[in-house]
Amino acid sequence: MKKLLVLGISGSIGTQTVDVVDEHPQDFEIVGCSVYRNKDYLKSLLMNHEIKHVAIACKDDELEVLYPDVNFYYGESGLCEMASKLEYDVMVNALVGISGLLPTLSALISKKDVALANKETLVIAGDIVNALAEKNGCQIYPIDSEHSAIFQCLKGEKESEVERLIITASGGAFRHLTRAELKNVILQEALHHPTWKMGKKVTIDSATMMNKGFEVIEAHYLFGVDYQNIDVLQHSESIIHSMVEFKDKSVIAQLSKPDMRVAIQYALTYPNRYLNTHVESLDLAKVGSLNFSNIDFNRYPLLALAYNVGKRAGNLGAVLNAADETAIGLFTAGKIAFSDIDKIVIGTVRNANYIPNASLQERFKADAWARKFIKENWRGLL
Repeated sequence: MKKLLVLGISGSIGTQTVDVVDEHPQDFEIVGCSVYRNKDYLKSLLMNHEIKHVAIACKDDELEVLYPDVNFYYGESGLCEMASKLEYDVMVNALVGISGLLPTLSALISKKDVALANKETLVIAGDIVNALAEKNGCQIYPIDSEHSAIFQCLKGEKESEVERLIITASGGAFRHLTRAELKNVILQEALHHPTWKMGKKVTIDSATMMNKGFEVIEAHYLFGVDYQNIDVLQHSESIIHSMVEFKDKSVIAQLSKPDMRVAIQYALTYPNRYLNTHVESLDLAKVGSLNFSNIDFNRYPLLALAYNVGKRAGNLGAVLNAADETAIGLFTAGKIAFSDIDKIVIGTVRNANYIPNASLQERFKADAWARKFIKENWRGLL
């Protein structure tokens, strides 16, 4: 039985991880989890799972009284303590934002494997993460559908024979709108993804294509492929999740219905494939046709920005992520238009003090600088 530590268990990826565990109770056991502030979900979870270690945002007397046999951990330090000290085989990191970085590093330092859904870990510190994983002999299993697809396509292949990676993109909620039309969209529209069920931030990132930009940076670190050999192709049906082209011009693709439980389960069962009754079989005759188009970088300037940030690396990944999180916060608070998100992110990256070989501490400082800069200057960036 594989023991799991699931961080962010009450979010979209976390709850679908529980679905996978529930389908294979003889194979997986959740020994620890984090829920931030979602007490209701935690209570329902503990009715069906004997989880002995739980991280929450802050001390909670009610929970401690209700569950005297559960060891509670608090805040970011609690996440890292669980990642460092618990006995488990794989940590599923489904946290959102920079909060996922230190727990990942803590797990790798403790020589634990990581199933990674937290994009920010690699966007901010992919070089540091890779060096630590290699040093300690740890595996990083991708949970993003696109990276899982590439991971599956590369199985049994030689890395030296890879020509390029082709990451597919749905285009998000506003893929049929012009940039001029984006000024009038509202939050409820931005949260309606046409093919995927995802969390709030990831759904908005999908609409700006920032999410795809993060995935390009992730792919570089996960698979060691140069940015000039990573392409993005718009594919509205979200059936082909990504492709790999090899030197002989053969292209291998991974297809399935758009359901994250395919990628989650493969990360947990690798190199094996288990029965997955949650996901429908793919009926290509019913799908009928698959459509593709090149990405318009003028339409999606944040994707172009991500390529540039990825190539320069250093502390800019931290700036990019912090600017994106902060701009989305302004949009969800009703202070800016949807079309203003990219202006704020681009303006913040342009004003950042670039540090090529940034230490981990310098990256956290860059994160704090970007948030402060936007708070004080966002109106001037519009």
